[in-house]
Amino acid sequence: MFDFLPVILRTPLAFGIVLGVLVFIHELGHYLAARWCGVHVETFSIGFGSAVVSWTDRLGTVWKIAWLPLGGYVKLHGLERPEDVSEEVKASWQPGRTFHGKSLGRRATVIAAGPLANFVLAAVLFAALFATVGRGIVVPVVGEVIADTAASHGGLQTGDRIAAIDGTPIQRFEQIQQAVAASPGRPMRLTVTGGGVSHDLTVTPTPSESNGHTIGVLGIRGGAVEYQRLSPGQAVPAGLAETWEITRGTMVALWGMIVHHQGADDLSGPLGIARISGQVAALGVASLLSLIAVLSTNLGLFNLFPIPVLDGGHLVFYVAEALRGRPLPVRAQEYGFRAGLALLAGLFVFATWNDLAHIGIFRWVAALIG
Repeated sequence: MFDFLPVILRTPLAFGIVLGVLVFIHELGHYLAARWCGVHVETFSIGFGSAVVSWTDRLGTVWKIAWLPLGGYVKLHGLERPEDVSEEVKASWQPGRTFHGKSLGRRATVIAAGPLANFVLAAVLFAALFATVGRGIVVPVVGEVIADTAASHGGLQTGDRIAAIDGTPIQRFEQIQQAVAASPGRPMRLTVTGGGVSHDLTVTPTPSESNGHTIGVLGIRGGAVEYQRLSPGQAVPAGLAETWEITRGTMVALWGMIVHHQGADDLSGPLGIARISGQVAALGVASLLSLIAVLSTNLGLFNLFPIPVLDGGHLVFYVAEALRGRPLPVRAQEYGFRAGLALLAGLFVFATWNDLAHIGIFRWVAALIG
């Protein structure tokens, strides 16, 4: 897909498609929930700034595509509290259709629906891919044996298929990783097939420290990937499971980044996503849909973070309102939004710095100056 286009055209086109789908689905979640809760939606915008294209539907919602395609928003009718606006503004409100006039549960539903829509999109895309293209599985075949490791000393060779570990059948390469990591310094019996012959090997994973824990290391890398097409009945739960695994893996990675300062250099922003989108688009439609599913999961999770300005921050305010029996003071919310904006601005700058470093712009400037 788009592999016939030069990189300078393919990258922005693929990025536009990826970002457009993610933003549209997220805002569509807010929109549909608002409609269901009886809240009028004044504007549904993809992008920020002046409209490039716009139209008004029969319900009075203005739909538009703006010139700065780095996000979007849904403008809800009567979002402000009555005490925060003028009499003229209050006079323009439609009775029974304002956001602030709804119950706490309905307001929370509208806010939570955006991230939920991203998770649903990811699960649907994964399920569709598993039912058509198939689910990619790294088979338990040794792709490479690292020299002077437990694997090389134990006699493992490139191309060997590990059929069982201590009598337990092995279907995926990740099962080998899990078994080895849990057995530092303990001999393991591997049933290996290669060249039509099956035999047993005994290897002892080398103990290694990782994040304060001792794990076993064998010294092999995975090889081939096989695609197994699933039935619709299998694809749906598999899509949900894949969405959860990506969510869990992202949370683990973020925890390691915050607590152990690991992997911070891998944090990417719009430039990094654009670069990856262009590369993946050249691999085909299935690869691009898979990328959209992964990014949709991450976007849904990110928006649930308890940071004011994000959906998660609004939900935290609603929890506080439920506990107090009344909303937080306006000043407290104001300070929270300011802190949230500052934090997001810092993350954006840091991620953009990482993107520029990965692209190599700093090395190019240094070479140019030199």
